[in-house]
Amino acid sequence: MTIQASLQQDLVRYGVAPTPLLDLSGLAPDGITLYGKAEWHLPTGSLKDRIAASMMARAKRDGLIDSTTRLLEPSSGNTGIALARIAAIEGLSLTVVAPDNISSERVDLLTAYGADIVYTPGDEGSNGAVRRAERMAEDGGHLMLHQYENRGNPGAHELTTGPEIIEQTRALGHDQIDAFVATLGTGGTLTGVGRSIKPAFPNLRMVAAEPPSGQLISGLRSLDDGYIPPIFDPSLLDGKILVRTGDSIAMTRRIMTETGWFVGPSAGAAVHASLKVASRLEPGSVVVTVLCDAGWKYLSTGVFTGTVDEATDRALGKTLW
Repeated sequence: MTIQASLQQDLVRYGVAPTPLLDLSGLAPDGITLYGKAEWHLPTGSLKDRIAASMMARAKRDGLIDSTTRLLEPSSGNTGIALARIAAIEGLSLTVVAPDNISSERVDLLTAYGADIVYTPGDEGSNGAVRRAERMAEDGGHLMLHQYENRGNPGAHELTTGPEIIEQTRALGHDQIDAFVATLGTGGTLTGVGRSIKPAFPNLRMVAAEPPSGQLISGLRSLDDGYIPPIFDPSLLDGKILVRTGDSIAMTRRIMTETGWFVGPSAGAAVHASLKVASRLEPGSVVVTVLCDAGWKYLSTGVFTGTVDEATDRALGKTLW
């Protein structure tokens, strides 16, 4: 069995299965087909289930895991939750380092799966959690899989997400995808999917949705904030779209009211950027994006209540990503 086939088998064992491709063309300009990959169908409700399974499978294959291993991971929620699930399956301990202003739903899920949480100042965002986790890892006693540096992160998307998109769009009768848009977080989705689908669709444009520096939008990071994930390959990008917190929230609500899909703010950011890209394309073009998770993990943040301006003011005090 090849290494790739072995990893694929391990991902299936951890519950990673193809997710639906939803038709969001009703939101797009006339003549543009827009699809969104519904990642909340994965076991803990986000695309991070893919990378958690991949990182764990690779660590086990490389002999880094035994019954005494203590795992450590910086995360503001979804990756930590996905790893906590797999750690529980494997009977391992996990400490998640997270900003102290993540949503209560994420805290509850981490706790339910048995993870310990070490908090960092919320105004430092995910970068602060990364720095604290790296210091803890240097002290020894923990194995940090480190989603920002682990090749299993983009590897998961190259092995699963990208091929699923190719198969699903072709099954729908499309010979070409004109643009793929994803939020820029760890960079794993853009890097892994890009490596997979760019060879299949030579004229494809890869576009990142990125916030202005200092804005903590779910699923997004600004490279200007001082940390560029080592796994991210910017050479795959053909462009970037800036998405502000208010844009993300407004689109999240529009998706909910116009399509019925209850998505998280990162999905709102991804679709907002996708529509910007779509407005520059010719009729008949196809755009694919990723809907990272559903909205239920964000109910306590106030994203869905009050006016968009009120929700934006509340969100600026929380780490949604």
